Amino acid sequence: MRNVSLRPRTISDIDGQVAKVLHGLGDPEPPLDLRVVRDLLKLDRGYYSTTDDSLLRETISKMKVAGRQVLLRPTLLRDAVRALSLKALYLPDQKRILLDKELPPLKHRWNEAHEIGHDIIPWHLEMMLGDTEQTLTPACHEVMEAEANYAAGQLLFLAGRFGAQAVASMPSLDLVRDLSKAFGNTMTSTLWRFAEQAHGGRPMVALVTGHPHPFRRKADFDPGNPCRYCVESPQFRERFGTTEIELFEAIAGYCGAQGGGSLGNGEIVLRDRNGALQVFLFETFFNRHEALTLGYWHRRHVSAVAVCPR
Repeated sequence: MRNVSLRPRTISDIDGQVAKVLHGLGDPEPPLDLRVVRDLLKLDRGYYSTTDDSLLRETISKMKVAGRQVLLRPTLLRDAVRALSLKALYLPDQKRILLDKELPPLKHRWNEAHEIGHDIIPWHLEMMLGDTEQTLTPACHEVMEAEANYAAGQLLFLAGRFGAQAVASMPSLDLVRDLSKAFGNTMTSTLWRFAEQAHGGRPMVALVTGHPHPFRRKADFDPGNPCRYCVESPQFRERFGTTEIELFEAIAGYCGAQGGGSLGNGEIVLRDRNGALQVFLFETFFNRHEALTLGYWHRRHVSAVAVCPR
């Protein structure tokens, strides 16, 4: 799945909402404490369980009294959680965020920030409080989720502060790891943010996949859809039309079969939209759950020309 490109006006509007929140918090240092964000926005947080029906029923029962949406459709929450495999929910009429308690705490952080994103984007509130029978088109839903993701990233990485720190050094997965620790976020979310916001004008792409080595691929590996996420910088999207399959096959060419840690690195030649060959530096790390790959433009490819002796 490729990251969705948002319109400049949308980005500017969301940036303005995030700036209000960060200013209201006194422009905090990283890592951002989401408790103070919830206090500022007067948001409540709760949990549900996808494996404990009693807890799910209890949550629904409590929401029947306070929640207009759930009062009208008592099975709304249960249906959404089970059918859509949701990891978090935002109930705007209650100013309440619900998180799946089965997920690791570090993943709670991103999911909570994503739901906060829905809360601070004004036009999302109107859409969420519309007719509960209305079904958003997949395209509309995809854009809304991308907007909430962008807002979450701006919050958790403190707007321009992350980019300023990131572009001060050469791109690398070691740098992504250091920034992940400094800002208190997962390496996966940091890698995504790095490709989108810390490219410094350089074409860059990030991949989140299963293990690329043929011997390590899971039984359900789909060669037609090998990437969980493919995150392109604006420059990469504009200048290159490389498919996710081509990128995955390229990194599989240098990745070893190690069960964890660095899987390798290499120079990969990609053809830009004008037909010119460009050299990228790629490296891949496996955290024992998913492979994280960073690739960035290095130089224009120069073909070797044979010179005949006189």
